[in-house]
Order: sequence, then C-alpha cells, then structure tokens
Amino acid sequence: MSDVPVIRSLSEIAERYDALLCDAWGVIHDGVNLFAGAGEAMARFREERGPVIILTNAPRPSVIIPPQLDRLGLPRAAYDAVVTSGDATRAAIEAHLPEPAFRIGPAMDDPLFEGLAVDFRPLEEAAFIICTGLNDDEREEPEAYRDLLTRAAARNLPMVCANPDIIVNWGGRILWCAGAIGQIYAEIGGEVIYGGKPHKPVYDLALKQIAALRGEIPRARILAVGDGLKTDILGANNHGFDALLIAGDRGVHEGDKDAAAVSAQLDKAGLKAVAMAEALKW
Repeated sequence: MSDVPVIRSLSEIAERYDALLCDAWGVIHDGVNLFAGAGEAMARFREERGPVIILTNAPRPSVIIPPQLDRLGLPRAAYDAVVTSGDATRAAIEAHLPEPAFRIGPAMDDPLFEGLAVDFRPLEEAAFIICTGLNDDEREEPEAYRDLLTRAAARNLPMVCANPDIIVNWGGRILWCAGAIGQIYAEIGGEVIYGGKPHKPVYDLALKQIAALRGEIPRARILAVGDGLKTDILGANNHGFDALLIAGDRGVHEGDKDAAAVSAQLDKAGLKAVAMAEALKW
C-alpha cells in the first residue's frame, strides 16, 4: 500500500479532468457556513475545465437546493446543476404507487412528494415505507425506531430510503440521517432501496446533466469530490470516476488527516482515491 497523494489545491490535478461531481455537505458547506475557497475552486474549474455538478444525498428535489446555497453565499457561477438523492428516489417511489406508504421523516422533506400521489397510511395499512430521515433529528436516535422497523420487517415491507448518508456534520453538530434508519432495517432483514450515493441512479442522472452541458465525457475524465468513504468514494470507485477525498475536520470522514492514516482507512475499506486534501480550494 502506498500513501494517497496529498494536494493543497484542486488546480494541481484539474487538468486531468473535464467535469466535476462535487459533494455539498462537508465539502462546500456544513449546513450553516460556506467553506472558504470552495466556491472559488468550483468556479475556476468550471471556467477553465468543464461542467460542475453538485451531487448531494439531500432527500429533496434538486430545485430546492440552489436557493439554500444562495443563502449560504455560494454564487451560481460556481456550478452548472444540482442532482440530489431526492431526484433519484422519486422513481423508486413511483414504482410502488399506487400502493399506500408509511412515512418516516420530517415535514421539511415534503417537497420530495410534490406531484406524486402518495397515499400515506399507518404502518399496519402500508405496503411500503418511505424514509427521508428521523422525524426529529435533533432529539431522536435511530435506535428509537428499531421496534417499529422490526414490525415492518415482519410484514416484509420494502423501504425506499431517500438519503443513504448515516450522519451529517451540521454546523459542528453531528446529526443522524435516513441512512442510519436504513442501516438498522437492513440489519434486521428488511429490504432497503436507495437512489443516492453510492448507488447507480443518482450517478446516471448526473451523467445526463453532464452530457446535456458538454456532450459525452469519458468517466475517466470526471472527478468526484467528497468527504464520505461509504458514499462519495465508494460511489466513485463503483462507477468509474476518480475520487478526491476531502479529509478535513468539517465533514464526516472519520480519521486522521495524515496521508498514511487515510491510506490505511481506504485500504481497509477496499477503496481508492487519486488524492486527498484538507479542503476544496483552487
């Protein structure tokens, strides 16, 4: 095993690539603060190299995200399009309609269901589950759902999980995501259906966006940037993209920022990255 190369700036490797798939939470912002340098790096890549697609596991439609990024101060010139786990999840929901669904998740995720005639019912009357997150991610723990999930698994209800992320760093606080509930459900034998990273549907949507902007670009010329080993890096590895791991202390990457320690983590997970950086900067 050789140590993953450490770079200070995206410009050191940018010439190898013609498009960028950039994670949002943990790379561009922490839900409260825009990270210094990230917007400039994205804008410079877009100006000098090619399209920048923000690829996020947010469990909401992509149209919701740009106004949120506006409020954080990210200029629209920094990216061409947004693709979300919510976009990829809608097809999985539609595939189960018109069967009734049981919902787990907060009201702020309501936009996911706009235009979908979802018939929400109590668990006992539902044919499948839609999970967008914990009902109250500031006060609840995923384990609080185990009894409910056990009852659902006994009925063989499939779960459509709108966000594969386990945790997110929100302004320095770690909050649980829908993936934590999906993980428990899978552990007790439930079927979990994902659309977001690291799964194929969300990457297919991102590639369609790139093709519409620039035409077909070989996957080897597309760089995926992210801080999650089991989402961003695994997804890049599985779908033929090079990966840049952001290993700073503001995302969800767990481990030392030392190249040897990060390399050991990647090796243990069977993953690879072309480089690591503490932050996304040009």
